Amino acid sequence: MLSFPPSPQVKVFVCREPVDMRKSFDGLSATVVNIVDHDPRSGHLFLFFNKRRSMMKAIVWEDSGYWVLAKRLEAGRFQVFDRAGADKGRFEITTSELALLLDGIDLRSLKRTRARKEVQSMLRT
Repeated sequence: MLSFPPSPQVKVFVCREPVDMRKSFDGLSATVVNIVDHDPRSGHLFLFFNKRRSMMKAIVWEDSGYWVLAKRLEAGRFQVFDRAGADKGRFEITTSELALLLDGIDLRSLKRTRARKEVQSMLRT
């Protein structure tokens, strides 16, 4: 059974390109393959935003099939800090950042202490 937010072992990938929010299971899993360049059945969670960042969809594979989750903000926008990286199609956030994002917290203004960064890197190995 899917737990939300997912455990820290689950990676959360954010698609850099805006996505048509009419997409569902097949369209989002194809976007994971074509744009995010990852396996949609990996068990990791993939986030997609519309152009205005007022809507978000997520897709994740569970043993028997996909879950698609959606959220639309009544006011404001999802504020995600797009980390610079070599990967053009995606960037990664932590599950704790996902929880904050869903609560409406602006991730661009968050700062992590050095000790917290070290703990996060240990959890990922």
